[in-house]
Amino acid sequence: MKLSILLFLFCLPAAAQVAPAATNDTPATKEQIEKLFEVMHIREQSHLMMDSMQKQMLAMSTQSIKVRYPQITAAELARANRISEETFKDLPLDAMLDDMIPIYQKHLTPADVDAMIAFYSSPTGQKLMQQMPQITQEAMQVSYKRMQKQIDRVLQRVDDSIKEDESKPQKPSPEQKPDNKPN
Repeated sequence: MKLSILLFLFCLPAAAQVAPAATNDTPATKEQIEKLFEVMHIREQSHLMMDSMQKQMLAMSTQSIKVRYPQITAAELARANRISEETFKDLPLDAMLDDMIPIYQKHLTPADVDAMIAFYSSPTGQKLMQQMPQITQEAMQVSYKRMQKQIDRVLQRVDDSIKEDESKPQKPSPEQKPDNKPN
């Protein structure tokens, strides 16, 4: 779950980049990156996407838990869901976005950022940003189907491995010495 969140946070702004990487050593200023985030509505969109992702992750984890623990009670499942909700609620999303500013500065020149700001301030750029949450949500739904299949395969392999280990004859541990008493 945390991996998905991190991938989302690093991919959303990066997916919308249109300027090539910086070719000189002059980094964009913090103020330029903040302006870029503003015209791209990164903070607002990140919060919206986090809400959407939370719902999808909750549905996925609920299904996985039910499959893995078919005997789980409704109360136990509700408790697991509360834990998931609290995890998302406690994520410092704005601070994480602030942490990305130096990364953008490292890779983008002032000219790069100015060009991106010009694009994202244009009607086409704004349309892209308005549609980005829906595009990302639909893309995530498609991706989650594949991810869920992969998660199910991994869990099945783990279960098979555990069952295989349990079915093997146990060798006595060094602490367990066989009795050498005569019969």
